[in-house]
Amino acid sequence: MTDTTTASPDVAIDAPFVKELIKQLRAQDTHGTWENRSDLKLLEPYIIDRAKRREIPLMGDPDPETLWRLELFYNAVALSIERETKIMVSPMMKMHHEGFGRLILSAGRLIVINKHMRDVHRFGFDNLGKLAAEGDKLVTAGVEMIRKFPDVAAY
Repeated sequence: MTDTTTASPDVAIDAPFVKELIKQLRAQDTHGTWENRSDLKLLEPYIIDRAKRREIPLMGDPDPETLWRLELFYNAVALSIERETKIMVSPMMKMHHEGFGRLILSAGRLIVINKHMRDVHRFGFDNLGKLAAEGDKLVTAGVEMIRKFPDVAAY
């Protein structure tokens, strides 16, 4: 596996998780508005470098678009885990309006990913490589959890 954290956008865009995220984004475009947009342009809202992050206040409420991006990110994680394990994975997110909450991915009776989140209004990654790396890390953790407890996941 290549290190996607410092990889160029061309390498990171080919990461399996990033491909899944792009599929999720394109599936949301029911009217074809984004047909001519490049994949990199679609992923731009996920990239928030340090300078952009400094502009976002420390305290704030997440807007609906940010919550939507967060949801799509974890949907892509869930689907990537499903493709690998052939076991259905369902996301569930409970978010307070001030930007903190919890997200779980479950398979059967197994909690595959359990993520406590805060400062959701600042959700994003420094670069495409870090987005790919975080997605791959979550997918790997989820797959390992299912393989460790297959009976609970299949229930």
